[in-house]
Amino acid sequence: MAASPTPRPKRATRRVDAAAPVGAAELADWAARHLAERVDTAPLDTLPDTSPIAVAYSGGADSTALLLAAHARWPGRVLALHVHHGLQAAADGFELHARAFCERHGIALNVRRVDARAAAGQSPEDAARHARYNALAAMALEAGAALVLLAQHLDDQAETVLLALSRGAGLPGLAAMPELFERHGVRFGRPWLGLGAQALRDGLRERGEAFVEDPSNTDARFTRNRIRAQLSPAWAAAFEGYREALARSAAHAAQAQRLLDDLAAIDLAATGEPPAIAALQALSRERQANALRHWLRRAHGVAPSAAQLGELLDQIDACRTRGHRIRIKVAKGLVQRAEDRLAFTPSV
Repeated sequence: MAASPTPRPKRATRRVDAAAPVGAAELADWAARHLAERVDTAPLDTLPDTSPIAVAYSGGADSTALLLAAHARWPGRVLALHVHHGLQAAADGFELHARAFCERHGIALNVRRVDARAAAGQSPEDAARHARYNALAAMALEAGAALVLLAQHLDDQAETVLLALSRGAGLPGLAAMPELFERHGVRFGRPWLGLGAQALRDGLRERGEAFVEDPSNTDARFTRNRIRAQLSPAWAAAFEGYREALARSAAHAAQAQRLLDDLAAIDLAATGEPPAIAALQALSRERQANALRHWLRRAHGVAPSAAQLGELLDQIDACRTRGHRIRIKVAKGLVQRAEDRLAFTPSV
C-alpha cells in the first residue's frame, strides 16, 4: 500500500515582527516553524530523528543566533560547520572564537580550511562563495546531515535584490535567495529571510552572547558592502518597510520564473534536447530565448549573456540552409550546429 502523503504543515497564526528583538527561545521556535511552513515536500518535523542538522557558522551575529536557535530546537542533533577562507588575518581568530563558543554551549563543530582566492577574471565574492558552498556540502555529506541551515536574513535579501537591479539582472537574479534549495547533493535552508538583522543582534545582546565582527564587511571594494553602507540607508529613509517590499518583489519574480521554467519544459519537450533548430524556429523569439536559457542552465550549468543570447537567436533565425554554420561563445564554451540540432561544448 502506498504511503500516505505528508500533511501540509499549518501556517502559524502569530508572526514575529521583522524588526522586534527576539529572545533565544522565540528564535528557536520561529526558525523551525518559519522554515517548516514553507517546505511542503519535506517539513523539518519529518526529518529522520537521528540525522544531524547542520548550521553554517561563521561566528558572526546572524549565524550565532541561528546556531543557538537550532541547538535549542534540536538539542544534541546540531552540528556547526565553520569554513576558514584563508583570506584575512582575522580568520584565525574567527576559528578560535567558533571553537570556544561551541565548546561552551556543547555543540559539535567541524572546521574546513579552503583556498578561496579568486582566479583570473573571477570576482572575490564569487570565489569565496563557491569555496564556501563546496566546503559546507562536503562536511554535510561526510556527517550525514539532513539539512544545512544558512543565516542570510531580510536585510541580505533586500541587498541581493538591489544588487541584481544594479546589474540589470533578469528574473533569476531578481528572485534573489530561495528559502530552500539543493547544491552539490545537499539541501540548504534559510529560515531567517523574514527577519531583520537588528532583531537578531538585539536578541543576542539581551542574552549576553558574543559574536565576531568581520572587518571585510566594511570594505568598500565589495559591491554588496557599498549597497549596505550607502543605498540601504537611503532606501530606508525614503521608503518605510522597503526591505519587506523588496522581499515581496523577489517572491513575485521567483513565481514568474517558475512559470517560465514550466513553459521552457513544454517547449523543450517539443524541440527535443539538445533542441532541433527547425523546431526552435517555429517558436517566437521570446520563447526561443526562454527555452535556450533553460536548456543551457539545466543541461550544462551555464548562462549566456544578453549579447551572446541575442547573437545565438539571430544565427538560429538565419540558419535556413544545410551549410549554415552556428558557432557562438556562451560562458566558458561554444554553442554550435551539429547537423539539425544545437550542441554545447565546454572549453577545455
